Amino acid sequence: KLPSWARAVVPKIFYVTEKAWNYYPYTITEYTCSFLPKFSIHIETKYEDNKGSNDRIFDNEAKDLEREVCFIDIACDEIPERYYKESEDPKHFKSEKTGRGQLREGWRDNHQPIMCSYKLVTVKFEVWGLQTRVEQFVHKVVRDILLIGHRQAFAWVDEWYDMTMDEVREFERATQEATNKKIGIFPPAISISSIPLLPSSVRSAPSSAPSTPLSTDAPEFLSVPKDRPRKKSAPETLTLPDPEKKATLNLPGMHPSDKPCRPKSE
Repeated sequence: KLPSWARAVVPKIFYVTEKAWNYYPYTITEYTCSFLPKFSIHIETKYEDNKGSNDRIFDNEAKDLEREVCFIDIACDEIPERYYKESEDPKHFKSEKTGRGQLREGWRDNHQPIMCSYKLVTVKFEVWGLQTRVEQFVHKVVRDILLIGHRQAFAWVDEWYDMTMDEVREFERATQEATNKKIGIFPPAISISSIPLLPSSVRSAPSSAPSTPLSTDAPEFLSVPKDRPRKKSAPETLTLPDPEKKATLNLPGMHPSDKPCRPKSE
């Protein structure tokens, strides 16, 4: 749910476009909104086999950006109460297949194997008067989503641990179909395809990279009617009086001496 100050400026119906490029262990995700062209969320992710000790991992990408580093502890950080499930709490969950868990205070120092997901989140909302508040709010929401999502990934390990990559892709497709049925009846334009892994030196997605969705056009039921008549608040043309007849129009403030002068012909 959006806060009241956000609901005041957000229309009841709008859509969000997500584009994602997966060059694991490097990924890019972008979000834009249909009614706010100056709003965007850009997330770059890198995965490394450490416990979050690489402070310079995004130095090339964010060297000119002001940034705040935030550690997310999937076991000890608090989450919104409405999202809490004991079965997804790493402090209580123990994997039957891997033996991992339960995670206690200081688990990052004594648990192996361990991997860190580094994320560079850039939020832009270039609207005067609301920019700071909206950008701070979005950063908080993104942090909560990442915290909850990674807690679930750990707690669901027994469901995905034995999957092959083909089975993972099939699981993604099934999840998308279930989500699409929940959010709408129109067929979504979503495509998932595998591409060769690019060298680690590549830092930006090419224009030919697969995107989600394939089209950024609004669904037909959201588009503005093409034949909608234009509201007329003024006449199409403005007719000015002929200077030759100005004296006969009896205009307010007009005096006979105000008649236009003509040069005398010799």
